[in-house]
Amino acid sequence: MSKQQSGFTLVELVMLIVILGILAATAIPRFVDFKVDTQQASTDGIAGALGSASAINYAVRSAHSAKGAAVGDCRDVAGLLEGGLPAGYSITGREIAAGPTEPACTVTGPGGKTATFVGHGIS
Repeated sequence: MSKQQSGFTLVELVMLIVILGILAATAIPRFVDFKVDTQQASTDGIAGALGSASAINYAVRSAHSAKGAAVGDCRDVAGLLEGGLPAGYSITGREIAAGPTEPACTVTGPGGKTATFVGHGIS
């Protein structure tokens, strides 16, 4: 009577652990970089929202002077967002002329990431 055993040998298990260790060592640095990418992406998203809010406000105020809000500074655009500017973000204040301007306004977010947006000045 001979017993047959099935399963992995010790050498196969050690090789599996080594291969998994190599894969983990190459994958971990890629996941660490995601934090920087997400900080920049969130700042870009806020800048896009600010630019859109500024353009919509400009269009509404141009059509009906009693509606919308007066914007003469980059920081005024933050008040156009529902709920205001999210915590952790700031806008570099600069006077903006009437009408669309070049991307002259800058928003700074988590990790010191910055993005620019077009401010639309209107009185």
